[in-house]
Amino acid sequence: MPYQHRSDLPASVRHALPEHAQDIFKEAFNHAIAEYQDPKKRRDNSDAETIAFRVAWAAVEKVYHKGNDGKWQPK
Repeated sequence: MPYQHRSDLPASVRHALPEHAQDIFKEAFNHAIAEYQDPKKRRDNSDAETIAFRVAWAAVEKVYHKGNDGKWQPK
């Protein structure tokens, strides 16, 4: 299910990430969920939503990292 707004994201994402990182997560998730609906495009037997979550977190981790204080910060 694609997310239309930041407020639609799971609470675990909304509470953990700054707003810009939430935007990155949302856009990456939405793109990946559309891309991986076709099982032939998946490398393993994971469902499209599981893969989309992996892709979204990877996109966030390209721009943000978790600081020593446990909060996500820009790199």
